[in-house]
Amino acid sequence: MSVTKRWARWAKWRPIEGGHLHRAFAVFVFDSQGRLLLQKRASTKYHSGGLWSNTCCGHPRPGETLEQAAHRRLKEEMGIVGHPSPAFWFIYRATLPNDLFEHELDHVLLAEFDGPVDPAPHEVEQWRYVDANELASELAAEPERFTVWLHLCWQDALARWVARTSSAA
Repeated sequence: MSVTKRWARWAKWRPIEGGHLHRAFAVFVFDSQGRLLLQKRASTKYHSGGLWSNTCCGHPRPGETLEQAAHRRLKEEMGIVGHPSPAFWFIYRATLPNDLFEHELDHVLLAEFDGPVDPAPHEVEQWRYVDANELASELAAEPERFTVWLHLCWQDALARWVARTSSAA
């Protein structure tokens, strides 16, 4: 394993094991009908595996802008080329199974995409488009099926998306 890969693995695990605040991002991709592209995280993921979440998430690499990192992860996870743009950020801390913690400064980015989706099986088990009312019902009825961060930022992401698309019309 190269030094770069070892550093990247350490840099990714250290904050999560120790609960240290670190930068992250969450991308919400909507189609032209206003539906959110959800992914079910692969069960093999080191945390939150098998849970439904926003389109993709990740951590920027050293020297990488948020937009570059979001673009990279959209391609790696979902097999799509999108152009996410920043919408807002929030900080949260959550306890996860296996004595892990998330303590993130989470930047939320939004994008529109209407093309084919080709997710990486080691990242994504399933995917689907969902409208806002359907997702709200599912989040309320079965909250345990969804990631912690989706619960925390979905309403703000939706409100920002609606405001963007309304002002563009």
